Amino acid sequence: MKSHQKGFTLVEIAIVLVIIGLLLGGVLKGQELITQAKIKNVANDLTGITAAIYGYQDRYKRFPGDDSGAAARWANPAATNGNGDGQVTGEFNANAAGTESREFWQHLRLAGFVGGDTATKDQPNNAVGGILGAQTNTGAAGAVELAGLVVCTSNLPGKVAVAIDTQFDDGTPGRGTVRGYTQAGNVAADGGANPSRAASAATYIDDGVTLYTVCKTL
Repeated sequence: MKSHQKGFTLVEIAIVLVIIGLLLGGVLKGQELITQAKIKNVANDLTGITAAIYGYQDRYKRFPGDDSGAAARWANPAATNGNGDGQVTGEFNANAAGTESREFWQHLRLAGFVGGDTATKDQPNNAVGGILGAQTNTGAAGAVELAGLVVCTSNLPGKVAVAIDTQFDDGTPGRGTVRGYTQAGNVAADGGANPSRAASAATYIDDGVTLYTVCKTL
């Protein structure tokens, strides 16, 4: 008695391949939608913090963080004065007590220009788990690239970084009013990873590994 083994027909195989293709297309489309949402959130952060800085400056005639009248204005919770020299000292992601780039956030919260706990001076996170902040000047010593007060956002993958640069400037990290700095690891800190001690990147690379800090002038 002969036994017959029945395999898949070409039609059945074709149907399976179509289903797999549809599933892969859905996954890739979903990933693209997530990336676009992150780009939008990061861009909104930069636009929003710029508006908050201008609002604070218009009301108090000082930059947040550098405001020498903050302590007299807010006693509970207590604010710390800046030195009033027109610069926000310290790097955008500094965590040392008394650094103006940290006081910057409490001043904005106390003034009601951004939300959050008014007792904290911590920088907020962005949509990709990096830090949003402000500092004066970017670029290596003696080679300032962006002068004056700038806003920076860190931990951006290459695709997000180039999209942000393109939206606000020219898509090139080393020129214009937006600069991109290659991070050494997943946090923009220490040595050449910080925009106040490094030259901007030559180009944005979307390799799934390299991360960037992007800074924008007001």
